[in-house]
Amino acid sequence: MDICFRLNGEPVRLTRVSPTDTLLDWLRDRRGLTGTKEGCNEGDCGACTVMVTDARGARALNACILFLPQLHGRAVRTVEGIAGPDGTLHPVQRAMIAHHGSQCGFCTPGFIVSMAVAHFNGEREFDTALAGNLCRCTGYAPIIRAAEAASQEPVPDWLREDTSFFWPEISSGGGAEGGGGQTAPLLPDTSDALAALLERSPDTVLIAGATDVGLWVTKQLRELKPVAFLHRCADLQRIEETDAGLRVGAGVTLDRLHDAMVPRHPSFAAMIRRYGAAQVRAAATIGGNIANGSPIGDGPPALIALGATLHLRKGDTRRTMPLEDFFLDYGRQDRVAGEFVEAVTIPAQPDRLRCYKLSKRFDQDISAVCGCFSITVEDGTVAAARIAFGGMAGIPKRAAHVEAAIVGQPWSAATIAAAAPEWERDFTPLSDMRASARYRLATARNMLSRYFHEDQGTPASVQELRA
Repeated sequence: MDICFRLNGEPVRLTRVSPTDTLLDWLRDRRGLTGTKEGCNEGDCGACTVMVTDARGARALNACILFLPQLHGRAVRTVEGIAGPDGTLHPVQRAMIAHHGSQCGFCTPGFIVSMAVAHFNGEREFDTALAGNLCRCTGYAPIIRAAEAASQEPVPDWLREDTSFFWPEISSGGGAEGGGGQTAPLLPDTSDALAALLERSPDTVLIAGATDVGLWVTKQLRELKPVAFLHRCADLQRIEETDAGLRVGAGVTLDRLHDAMVPRHPSFAAMIRRYGAAQVRAAATIGGNIANGSPIGDGPPALIALGATLHLRKGDTRRTMPLEDFFLDYGRQDRVAGEFVEAVTIPAQPDRLRCYKLSKRFDQDISAVCGCFSITVEDGTVAAARIAFGGMAGIPKRAAHVEAAIVGQPWSAATIAAAAPEWERDFTPLSDMRASARYRLATARNMLSRYFHEDQGTPASVQELRA
């Protein structure tokens, strides 16, 4: 099977592609494009950032965990392609020179690409756009000043050419051997094709954004086969308003989910803003965040607190369940071989959701504790409560005993204090490098108190409070 894409303005066709060859390795080893750097090799540092354009527009992505088949039908720009064909510098490149935005220069190519993507998309929140690019020596102030200065300049014509690239209709693959002896990657175009594929080969590894699976290859050195890439399944990428609420396809990326949550549940959106970095959010999908069953995934606690319903599919058979029932035990979910996550539905409801993510870094860090609360109060009494946590058990889990202790009680600090012993009935967290069990329990209790005080109008965000 061939992989076709456009690289720095020129068409590329690759044959006998190994499904788990990364773009980073191919660029450096096969094309000599060494401006794209290898830093962390896990999508954290941004030194490998490339610009990827398709029908959705331009996004910054991490080349170190981007597999070659994921480029199928897309256009890619490395730092070498940010300047014009005649060597004319991009506005962000000129601005970085003028504002002394580089010292050792190792991280600079990644910054340039992320800045060029933000410039292309008209973004002005540069702290957010550049949160996934780490610099150890320059400091961020001159880099931000460069981004601000370049924002007034027009987008160069040579970058706009990628938006008119012809996205070819290409075969969804076959059983031929790819490079390295692995089965050729499969590229289903629809969820129907995916369902049929999984009926034939239920042990297929599904790859959507590769922000998790990518590390299986780069860090764990696992050989994955057979594999199927889901980025061409457009029907899994839909967000639809239904009578039941908002149906979000499993292939919806976190950046798109963020935009959908801003007007509906802004606290959830604010937490998604802290999920990885721009490069990760543009690739990671909500279906993958759910299906991998991580006890520290940030999506499930919020969705559970919102009463979300999960939609699963195997062949032509579909079933639904409350999302919290999907997680059975650490590393084990209620999903049989050949079954996949198709969508999740968030019920329409007044916004009572608050999400609190506790991590050592504010941006781009794994949660030590993630607590999400949706508490309904009627006439001063707690009428309903849904409280869910990540990082407190082997699975994302509701605080059932705490919920029962406050429902039917006055909405007061005294009620919250009386429920304090129930936390240890709900959770027995472990101690690890991120937090101790004692600390996790204490912060979980404090999050409920914070929810109450915020509900009473007391400012509680560290980003809002001033000495």
